[in-house]
Amino acid sequence: MHVRQGFILACFVTFSIFTACNKPAFDEDFLTPVASIDLDSIKQRGHINVIVDNNSISYFIYRGQPMGYDYELLKLFAEHLNVSLKIYVTSGVGKAVTKLNKGEVDIIAFPLTVTKKRTQHVAFTNPHFYSFQVLVQRKPDNWRQMTVDQIESTLIRNPIDLIGKEVHVLRQSAFADRLKNLSEEIGGEINIIQDSAGAETESLIRRVSEGEIDLTVTDHVIAAVNAAYYSNLDINTTLSLQQQIAWAVRKTSPLLLDEFNEWLTTIKKDPTFMVIYNRYYKSPRTSRIRMMSDYSSLRGNKLSPYDPMIKKGAQELGWDWRLLGAVIYQESRFETDDESWAGAKGLMQLMPETAERFGATDLSNPQQSVEAGVKYLKYLDRYWSRTVVDSEERIKFILASYNSGLGHIIDAQKLAVKYKEDGTLWKDVEKYLLKKSDPDYFQDAVVKSGYCKCEEPVNYVQKVLDRYEEYKIHITEMSVKDPIKMRSE
Repeated sequence: MHVRQGFILACFVTFSIFTACNKPAFDEDFLTPVASIDLDSIKQRGHINVIVDNNSISYFIYRGQPMGYDYELLKLFAEHLNVSLKIYVTSGVGKAVTKLNKGEVDIIAFPLTVTKKRTQHVAFTNPHFYSFQVLVQRKPDNWRQMTVDQIESTLIRNPIDLIGKEVHVLRQSAFADRLKNLSEEIGGEINIIQDSAGAETESLIRRVSEGEIDLTVTDHVIAAVNAAYYSNLDINTTLSLQQQIAWAVRKTSPLLLDEFNEWLTTIKKDPTFMVIYNRYYKSPRTSRIRMMSDYSSLRGNKLSPYDPMIKKGAQELGWDWRLLGAVIYQESRFETDDESWAGAKGLMQLMPETAERFGATDLSNPQQSVEAGVKYLKYLDRYWSRTVVDSEERIKFILASYNSGLGHIIDAQKLAVKYKEDGTLWKDVEKYLLKKSDPDYFQDAVVKSGYCKCEEPVNYVQKVLDRYEEYKIHITEMSVKDPIKMRSE
């Protein structure tokens, strides 16, 4: 094991993925909060808005499932607040601070380096961890045939040896600032090549591994994760002192800040935290599998091996294929042999009688399952189009019917109309769907399908639509028009 010169990592690692140092400087606009949105307002509206990074640790899609260290912790915090989580992805600290202080988001879930200048514009949470910057360089091509000493003799260990070298970093990043300061300290110019501020640290690391560039600088922990994937990289030359890393909220959100800090202290003591941490930072083999998978948003736009038939089915429905993908993931997690306690089977979890009605004889066959499921969805669409004209609203009725059966949703619509609510708006109809476990409602003369503990279809609709929104962040390919325009992409 090599001893890093001059610095020792003293780190109690807790949160996030450590790309804060690669973010551009703050924008000049909206540095002062113009929105006063605090914890009470967030709880009242029922969701919390956060900005995250999209990379191999923080937030990505793997086999249809949103994953990531930051993502999982944010989900836990949202559950703690009893609100839903709305995820946004953006590049650049400046853009993130603008959105934060305008009130578009509530938390910047980048791991930000805490500086005096930044504390003028945002309120930092308690430090999540301490980190330091390292040089990322490539081992010799034949390094596997060399001794440790031979490899060492080819690598940069003394920062003075960076004089005259080209080092690629993100434009306006803390890495660029550090190299400028280092040039002053060592008394010679480092040739700092600043890539686009919209680029990603991981792309520079990959370029070093593939020989496109020779050197870059990044945070130690993200470097370590990537080094497990790119075995020809060396990350053992330290270039900075320790830095405090934290998330940020608006200065006008003191209650949110206090709540988060208390929660952070508690979650660190919970075994769940270490499970999440180990999943992303202590499992290099698993990380490598995820990064190499065709079904990871880190590599492309695939959700599952069944994407072609999903896209074909979505085209028949007139849906965005990612919406149908979200339905299938919710039903079976893309497992063809999945079977529910009630006997529903296959990718689209059809009951045998429903499957037979719509032409499927073997529900373990993914093509038959998708084709029958699409026919069932088209049937539901035709039914609801008679009363629910708005396509965005109709999708919610279709999803609820697919989950619980058409009869219960018809009952809820009739109840809504009886009690002078709008039977074409899901928010009105779902209220009465939830009342179908109450005898005053399920015994009503307009109700034909009787009792229903209908929290499941209400939750189902929201889960599918939330997952669809997440897919829209990561999976960019479209097939046909988007039937739901819940927010701009």
